[in-house]
Amino acid sequence: MKTLYLDCGMGAAGDMLTAALLELHPTPETVLKTLNQVFAGKAFLSSQKDSKNGISGTHIRVEIAGDAEGEEIQHHHSHTNLREICAFVSALPLPEPVTQNALQVYGRIAEAEAKVHGRPIENIHFHEVGSLDAMADVVSVCYLMHLLAPEKICASPVHVGSGTVRCSHGELPVPAPATALLLTGIPIYSTEIQGELCTPTGAALLKQFVHEFGPMPVMAVSRIGYGTGFKNYSRANVLRAMLGDVQPAEEQVLEFSCNLDDMSPEDLAFAQERLFELGALDVYFTNIGMKKSRPGVMLTCMCSLDQRDVILPALFRHTTTLGVRESICSRYRLSRSIGQRETPYGPVRVKRSEGFGCVREKPEYEDLKKISLAQDLSLSDVRALLG
Repeated sequence: MKTLYLDCGMGAAGDMLTAALLELHPTPETVLKTLNQVFAGKAFLSSQKDSKNGISGTHIRVEIAGDAEGEEIQHHHSHTNLREICAFVSALPLPEPVTQNALQVYGRIAEAEAKVHGRPIENIHFHEVGSLDAMADVVSVCYLMHLLAPEKICASPVHVGSGTVRCSHGELPVPAPATALLLTGIPIYSTEIQGELCTPTGAALLKQFVHEFGPMPVMAVSRIGYGTGFKNYSRANVLRAMLGDVQPAEEQVLEFSCNLDDMSPEDLAFAQERLFELGALDVYFTNIGMKKSRPGVMLTCMCSLDQRDVILPALFRHTTTLGVRESICSRYRLSRSIGQRETPYGPVRVKRSEGFGCVREKPEYEDLKKISLAQDLSLSDVRALLG
């Protein structure tokens, strides 16, 4: 599985994410050229090689009206509301998924700001995160995610920094209130490093794209990118992005089996239902011949190792068996995800599985059935609508 891992040991900001992802792309110059065409002179992005504590990386410079983010004179910082931001982003010539992700990122920020200030979301005015340079960061990250197309995105716990940060509302604690809200549910930590390491923009982008936070998974890394921050600290102020392949892991499962020749079909079905309700991974029957030429079935039940003390007693309770066989098996499985495709009659969920060089997609039967009955179409006709 194509996996992107973000090392947020020095927090996350829009420009650092942009730079790190840009280093992962095989032709970063082409990406910058395309983005500058998209912004049509309203913002201009350039990259330059940078070094933090001996680590070489890329720094992104966003110029608006001749001055750059991080410089003293910033003519481009103005108060904007969510409607104006959405109108600006929606007008950019971008692929639809990029536009939607960018709008959702700003929706997250607006919700956080509304909660912090206790005001309706439509009355929220953005300051720093509403400026054109911040919007350029958001759009750039969304565009690069679209180009790199990782199937799974993971990240480390986020270092937020400590102390206070000065913004348009005055001096605020780190993480700033809106940033703290955006990071709800995400593992964060602080150290002695003074400063705002995770910005509201960075927090919103992580919330939008990252599927899980924790240690780096076992992966075969193919590319590494470093995005450098504007400030210098005692530790290298970089965000590291690693792109690689994660193979589905081997897992151990228990396989219980028993032979039965004196249970009715109803009782067998009930036992199967109860085992599934208790968390069994699979329960199935195999026709077998037993002693005295009696036809019977072999019940096989698979479960995780930690379910042993739940499943085993249930097998004796809900079947007539006098003995159960146990085996420990290695199980390999494809990773699974669910997407959605639009049809003229509504959305259809599509189940995707992949791994070991194999990719499969299958539309959700219940969705096909619903459209088929409502529109008086065959299942094959509905499948054809998916292309």
